[in-house]
Amino acid sequence: MKEEQLAVLAEAHGVRYFLISFTDLLGHQRAKLVPASAIAGMQKNGAGFAGFAAAFDMSPADPDLIAMPDPASFVRLPWKPEVGWVASDLYMRGELIQQGPRNALRRVIAQAAQLGYTVKSGVECEFFLVTPDAQAIADGADTAAKPCYDASALMRRYDVIAEICDAMADLGWEPYQNDHEDANGQFEMNWLFDEALVTADRHVFFKFLARSIAEKHGLRATFMPKPFLHLTGSGCHAHVSLWQGERNISSEDSDPLGLSPIGYHVVGGLVHNAEALCALLNPTVNSYKRINAPRTISGATWSPNTVTFGGDNRTHMIRVPGGGRFEMRLPDGAANPYLLQAGIIAAAIDGIEEKRDPGTPLDIDMYAQGHAHKDVKRLPLNLLDALRALEISAPLRKRLGGGLVEPYLKLKHAEWDSYCGHLTEWERQTTLDC
Repeated sequence: MKEEQLAVLAEAHGVRYFLISFTDLLGHQRAKLVPASAIAGMQKNGAGFAGFAAAFDMSPADPDLIAMPDPASFVRLPWKPEVGWVASDLYMRGELIQQGPRNALRRVIAQAAQLGYTVKSGVECEFFLVTPDAQAIADGADTAAKPCYDASALMRRYDVIAEICDAMADLGWEPYQNDHEDANGQFEMNWLFDEALVTADRHVFFKFLARSIAEKHGLRATFMPKPFLHLTGSGCHAHVSLWQGERNISSEDSDPLGLSPIGYHVVGGLVHNAEALCALLNPTVNSYKRINAPRTISGATWSPNTVTFGGDNRTHMIRVPGGGRFEMRLPDGAANPYLLQAGIIAAAIDGIEEKRDPGTPLDIDMYAQGHAHKDVKRLPLNLLDALRALEISAPLRKRLGGGLVEPYLKLKHAEWDSYCGHLTEWERQTTLDC
């Protein structure tokens, strides 16, 4: 990349400022606002941050964390087009830091490339539109017991949803559908899949975009996994496929599920590592209110609680709808977009290298008949159990790197301890989480 490239983009697009952005270990987006007149220097030298002030395992004595903007990620803010946004890779003392989530995703992508594979993915982002104080859904008329695909409820939020969709179209993401989801006040928006890093950058920006447009309309968008106990939670299902050049090597037409042998190994890697993956894909205390939830008012949770896979069947952790792709239904809205992709790819590589067998697909309704299958693995009941599974996971440690896993576990254990320390005695006795 030429040093002047961002400056050239600023000139070409009328950009006055740049948000040099990065995502920390806990999934928070951080940024500095840099005038276009200074962007060439920032592209050469990076923007300095105090890592301790963000969610990293660092101290106030550490030197600057340097965010090096990646011009390939450049987009203009649709709601403020004079501002450009760029994702960054994180350095310290001239070296990439292992605990940078985007850095970690780049590492596992490189590992897949060494094996000759490109991972492509798409995400299905679910979110609620709520009141500014987040105490209730924003649409008081959205009260149906089965609100999924409700045309009236969707159109009452047309201005917000259409503005977000138009923005994605202008950015070249090729959005293709938007719907009202299974919970009152809940929506899902979809855009075309791409290589994993591109999808992760877009996922990060989508959350920023949705929140910003919602605020513009006097609302609040939340990706919290389970904001309302009686309503379906917000997942972030990932559709994944494995490619060599222009060929999808996950696909095999003669197979009953449409998967190739290597596709089954990928599924096997996800099944084998599912409990540890929960620490990354379900990263908050609230996450376990979603995957271990009782039936909602709509009649189903639409989230897994067992480690199973099947065909075009949404009651399993992994759904194989055909076409040489599989849908990982475990991730939720709180997942760090980079660690979501990195965790899935790390587990996929493990499945390929170790030739993991996913077992026999189950062609049953897991919600109605799952209790009859006592031998299937269960997902962790709480965040602490998931963290313990990640602690002892040799496959994920090997591929993600201890330099990411250790600081992530440290911050998450501190989060857990803080949560448990603030519960009343009655809450301790009545919650599954402590």
